[in-house]
Amino acid sequence: METVWTQQRIEALTNLWSDGLSTAEIGRRLGITKNAVVGKAHRLSLSPRPSPVKASSIPRVKIKPAAKVVEMSGPSCSWPSGHPGEKGFHFCGARAMHGKPYCPEHAALAYVRPKSQNSNAA
Repeated sequence: METVWTQQRIEALTNLWSDGLSTAEIGRRLGITKNAVVGKAHRLSLSPRPSPVKASSIPRVKIKPAAKVVEMSGPSCSWPSGHPGEKGFHFCGARAMHGKPYCPEHAALAYVRPKSQNSNAA
């Protein structure tokens, strides 16, 4: 098996690594894979690179929910009234129909039967 790492390639890797090039770019310039670059850099104990995934210069911001979570118990109508996050938002809360998430009034709005195709023929 022929070795990929000649003395010239090792020197080139070391120089390109210290210049801060990405492992993919070093691999392209040397005509090898980026994984070969990573492995050799590790074996040569070159200075480790900071992980772009682990280290982020942007601080994480915790997002708090804008509105209270409304809990519903039992079979009650889940038709929304208003917009979530706005003052006064709530669900209908009337008794829901069996097997449906809405009361009869809101179920009539939610479940509209399509018109029959035969009704257009005259």
